[in-house]
Parts: sequence; structure tokens; C-alpha cells
Amino acid sequence: MTTGRAPTGTGPWPYAVWALTRVWLLACVFRVVTVAGPDVTVDVSVIYRSWYEVLLAGTYPLDDVTWQYPPGAALAILSPALLPFWEYATAFFVLVLVCDALVLGLLLYAGRRPGMRTAGAWVWVVGVPLLGPTVYARYDLMVTAVAVAALLAGVRRPRALGVLAAFGALLKGWPALLLVGVRKGRPTRAAWTSAALSAAGLAAAFALWMPGAFAFLAFQRDRGTEIESLGALVFHIARQFGWEGRVELRYGSMEFVGPQVELVSTLALGLAVLALGWLLLWRLRARSFAVRTPAEAAFTAVLLFTVTSRVISPQYVVWLVGLAAVCLVFRGTAMTLPAVLVLVAAGVTLLEFPIGFAHVVASDAWGVTLLVVRNGLLVAASLIAARRLWRSTVPGRPGKPRSEAVPSTAEGQPSRVAR
Repeated sequence: MTTGRAPTGTGPWPYAVWALTRVWLLACVFRVVTVAGPDVTVDVSVIYRSWYEVLLAGTYPLDDVTWQYPPGAALAILSPALLPFWEYATAFFVLVLVCDALVLGLLLYAGRRPGMRTAGAWVWVVGVPLLGPTVYARYDLMVTAVAVAALLAGVRRPRALGVLAAFGALLKGWPALLLVGVRKGRPTRAAWTSAALSAAGLAAAFALWMPGAFAFLAFQRDRGTEIESLGALVFHIARQFGWEGRVELRYGSMEFVGPQVELVSTLALGLAVLALGWLLLWRLRARSFAVRTPAEAAFTAVLLFTVTSRVISPQYVVWLVGLAAVCLVFRGTAMTLPAVLVLVAAGVTLLEFPIGFAHVVASDAWGVTLLVVRNGLLVAASLIAARRLWRSTVPGRPGKPRSEAVPSTAEGQPSRVAR
């Protein structure tokens, strides 16, 4: 007999698969298992460690153009100080593992609530190892953990969503997009006000803490077209026909340098502006906000800004895996297909970096094929997600759902979705 209750347990399988796959990731970053391609742990053992020393001296890395991050990133870089009995890289990898486990716990806990499911936890369990050791050798998983916590907390507490989104934005910018799908009315006012106040307070605190908190803005402005981005495909193909440009290490990533690169970078910025315009139009037109809409809107927004970015580093895909996982926590989500495409893209990303990165740098047939497939999957996921988000929320479109219950409003009282 059906009771209507949420399942009280999920069995041991999510934990078992998570443990096995994370042992493999740790074996990779500790070099017990060797993955072909460049050593991805250098970013932690050399670059992060050097920033750590500078930050401990009382200033942001003012003279290092590879410092491309908002001031809150200092907390992630300094976090290994919490485990002083271990060497820097070891402590960092362990802290990423802890954040990984926290995300799994949050997704499983949310999946046991009425109207929820554990499919989101499985997306996380499977998606993270598909990216290979890079996912543990960057601080992006830490930021993703904050984003997952923000969206799940926002189901009942919009103010908590706002605070966590602001904190995440000061870690790496993109979590500001978590606010785009908050239900109109009091939830929006609660979330956006708390986000603005938190961001202002935290930004002031970081600026007072150490000099150079916002030096990263100039470094970001000067970035070009990174070789894994969508726009870079123009030059990968152009190299087959004698294009005179080259690949250089600039601003911490491999970028194209040469004729028309600046134009393509400008066009990428233009596409990002168009994506922002579409999101604003959607926000104005949307009327039917379901409990899952904030997660679906955040997933769509981050997809759009990822594919239009001048840089699509492998670790960016962990953002999408985390947001896809939150979407699939909700029964009836429209984002199942885009989530599957992101998971496939994660697997192709591992083949592209680090395994096949030499082929990407050389723009040979295998390298270009991997980029076309990976970026094509992300573009397809973006377009499908945008279409489904629009159809499910904007009046006068096929597939618009009926009103459905929302667990709570900003004040925590039961409510119905306004159509």
C-alpha cells in the first residue's frame, strides 16, 4: 500500500559507488595511478601554494596575472591551513574530498523529502569522477558545494539562498546566477536583498582585510580566447588552412594569439550579453514558478554563460554537474535530458583534458574532434534547457504546467505557486 511518504533510505549503493570512485580520484591526485597527459596537480602544489604564501604575507597576488578570482577565493587557497599537520597539496585534496562528501549528503538528505528523489545524488556520484583528477586539483568543487547548498536551502529559506549565493559569487563569480530563478514577490525580495547586503558586507571585509582584493578585474578584462572554448574552434579549424596564429600560455591558460583573436573574443562577449538579455526577458515573462524553477533557471543560466565564455576550462563542467544534480532531486524536472548531455560532456572532457590535451594544443584531428563533441554537447544542453525552462514557466506556451505546491515561502509558511 502506498503511503505517500518519502523513502526513508536509499540503500548502501550511492555510498559504495561514491567511495570507490573517490578512492580512484585520490589515487590519481596522489599519483598512485597515472592518467595520461599533463600533471593536473601542479596547479595545487605550485600555483596555489605560491598564492598561499603571498596571502599569508598579508596581500593578494597583485603582480600575478594568473590570479583571476574574486577576493573570496583567498579562503579556498588558505583552507589547507586548517590541516597544518599535512603538506599543502595533501590537505587541499582532503578538503575537496570533504566538500564532495558534503554535497552527496545534502543531495541524499534532500532526496528523502516528499516530492523529491535520489536521482540527483546519483548524478553527483557519477558525474564528478567522469571529469577525472582535475576535479580534485582545482577549488571549483568547493564553490559548487556552496551553490548546491544554496539552492537546496532556498527551497524553504530564500534568505539563506541569497546569503550563500553572495558568498559563492565572492568565491568565483558564477553563483550570482543562482538568484535568477527565485519566485517573484516576497521570495525574490528576501533572496535578492540578503544577497546584496551579504555581498556588500563581504566585499568590504575582503577589501579591508588585505590590499588588492579586486585586482583580478583587470586581469580578467585582458583575457583572450582559451583553446578549449567554443570560439576557439574557429582557430582550430583555421590552422588547418594556414592561419598564422599560435598557442601561448597567458593568464594561466593556453590561449590563441594572432589575427582575428580579439574579434572572436569580442564576439564571445557579445554572445554573453545576448544570453543575459534572454535571461532578463525570461525573468520578465515568467509567471509559473514551481519549487524546482530556481534550480532549473540556475542550471540554464550557468550553461548559457559557460558556452559563451572565452574560457571553458575542464573544471567548469563540475559546476554544471552540481546544478544538474540539484535539478534531478525534484520529481518532474524538465532538465533530465540536458543533465544527461552534461554527464556525457564530462566524460568527453576527461578525454580532452588531460588525456588528449597535446592533441588539442596541436589542433590535430583527434583534438578538434574532442572539442567539437564536448562543446557541441554543452551547446545542445544549453539550448534544450533554455527551451524547456521557457515552456514550463512562460504563459501561452505548450507544456505550461499546472499550479503545484511549494514547500514554503520566505517566511516558511505553506503556499501555492502563483500562476
